[in-house]
Amino acid sequence: MKHIFLLLFFIPAIIFAEAFYSPTWGFGVDIPEGYDYIEGDGKDKFSFGRSDGLFFDLIVYNGVYKSIKEMVDDVNRKLGNQGDVDFFDYHGKEAAIVELNFGNNTGWGLCVTLAPSANSTAPMLLVLSYNAAGKDMNLFHMSALDSITPTAEERRYPGPIMEYSYPRGEQKRVPLAIAGVSANIRENDAEAAQVLIEREFNVLKEYLNSPYWKEAWIRYYRFIYRDSFARVADAASIIVRSWGGPPSSGVEEKKAFAQRALSFVQDFDYERNLDGSDFVNMVTAITEGRGDCDSRAMLWAIILAKADIRAAMMVSHQYSHAMGLADIAGQGARFETHGTKWLVAETTAKVDIGLIAQDNSDVEFWIGIIFE
Repeated sequence: MKHIFLLLFFIPAIIFAEAFYSPTWGFGVDIPEGYDYIEGDGKDKFSFGRSDGLFFDLIVYNGVYKSIKEMVDDVNRKLGNQGDVDFFDYHGKEAAIVELNFGNNTGWGLCVTLAPSANSTAPMLLVLSYNAAGKDMNLFHMSALDSITPTAEERRYPGPIMEYSYPRGEQKRVPLAIAGVSANIRENDAEAAQVLIEREFNVLKEYLNSPYWKEAWIRYYRFIYRDSFARVADAASIIVRSWGGPPSSGVEEKKAFAQRALSFVQDFDYERNLDGSDFVNMVTAITEGRGDCDSRAMLWAIILAKADIRAAMMVSHQYSHAMGLADIAGQGARFETHGTKWLVAETTAKVDIGLIAQDNSDVEFWIGIIFE
């Protein structure tokens, strides 16, 4: 069908779901939808629960333990926990993953310092995700624990569960989907990124008939962006530099850069995989130049972020489509969400930024995904 492209100057907000960040300690968490706050002191202790018997607890210990091992040993003793423990380094921080088997409960725990391990006085975070024994809820436990960001630095870095399960490995110089351009990619990043996507897609499927389906969909993309950013950061930075570096603050310069990045992803090979998540990970996308609309929109947003242009994306279940969003002034179709009227970018049809198809323009069918 021939598309008719038009300018829309105002598309109202649909929905925005947010992760939680502690203003006291600086850590963040982005657990699956449906948990309610049960109790806590609003500072050091937080407990959440779901109607299906899932529980999620966070406790900050400041100056109580000298090491993560000391904390783990004491917590296991107090709980009477019989599960195994494994210690690892998470982005320069002491960490441990704990199998939970106490009382009638089963699940997983995470212990991590809230600052680099060289800081011997760093506060420590204990996170417990559990349910009554007899029901396998590991998918939710792993997703919830992996959403932990001990500091602001990890908001653009793979989560602790993925880092533990799939260490990133050594850097390798690989060609990108631009002739003559190469970048450092860690050897396990493409595989790990796709595993994360498939896991979170399985979480998302649990919400197909849930009143939280929109929030779950937003979280799905937000989670992938967080996991992907560091994996393709060097590649995205090199692409930006190969195009002359970040644009100046002028509107036309920013728009011209966004258009160049848009043309880059519009030239990708179109790929669908309806047997799985139908989402090509960012490492594969940027090195092999392939992916569907949502992969392209997210990669475009990452490239713009590396060029100091605020970007996001929007998705539609009804249209089975995704598009990019950029915080750039000037003429063009706009989508408003979270207080910003974003310029729209079509990533599959080869059209200029700010143009969208008339048969994709019903404002009721779009959801905004904000990453930063």
